Amino acid sequence: MKKIKKALIIGEIGINHNGSLTLAKKIILLAKESGFDYVKFQKRNPDISTPVNKKNVLRDTPWGRISYLDYKKKIEFNEKQYKELNKYCKKINIKWFASAWDLESLKFLRQFNLRYNKVASPMLTNLKLLKAIAKEKKHTLISTGMSTFNNIDRAIKIFKTQKCKFTLLHCVSTYPADLEDLNLKMIQVLKKKYTCTIGYSGHEKSVSPSVFARILGAEIIERHITSDRTIWGTDQAASLEPQGMKSLVEMIRKYEFALGDGKKKFLKKEKSKLEDMKYW
Repeated sequence: MKKIKKALIIGEIGINHNGSLTLAKKIILLAKESGFDYVKFQKRNPDISTPVNKKNVLRDTPWGRISYLDYKKKIEFNEKQYKELNKYCKKINIKWFASAWDLESLKFLRQFNLRYNKVASPMLTNLKLLKAIAKEKKHTLISTGMSTFNNIDRAIKIFKTQKCKFTLLHCVSTYPADLEDLNLKMIQVLKKKYTCTIGYSGHEKSVSPSVFARILGAEIIERHITSDRTIWGTDQAASLEPQGMKSLVEMIRKYEFALGDGKKKFLKKEKSKLEDMKYW
């Protein structure tokens, strides 16, 4: 039995920055200090990706009572800001990528030559977007919240047709997700059904479910992260704060270290202890 491979641990900043570069950099640094391998954002063109029936719905925000579309535009980083984030990530030596929510955003992200693509759960049935992502032949993480097996089957077919490497992430898309809804056994079900790399994208409040997911075989762990869960924003409550971030990485790395290689050993430390106890 080979020694277990270290999991890839991703900090999903998403839209928790609320459109602030200063806050985004703060969370990136927290992820770096906590030992995360990557941070992840979400890229949208709000005019394209906002459902028509929601665009004009009024919403209370830090910028006043404005339309949902205007709110989405307020929290969206532009090209100059993404270049600044890219520069900052390089400066502190942490990698990043983003989930594209529309074709224009997918094209936008190409300039950064990122290692991964990401299909967010709500985009799993956006076949036109999936085909464009798969054609890039970049390792793609596919979240499976808000879906059925038929939806997953159809998505996988697209990626296999394009010979694009992918990882399925078990996910429950409620914010925050309740423990009784997490259904972590799906990690093993997905692995058996699709014989591919499986990960976990968690939206729960606590640290432990993501650790359990790792123990069940998830090779990629993605968790929403923030500097403070009391900050305004839709995803803050489903995110880990700094202490939780550190605990997550520490527990996963301890598990991987303690698991060993499965070979029976009679350690020198044990031998000396046996000598102290043996009376025959």
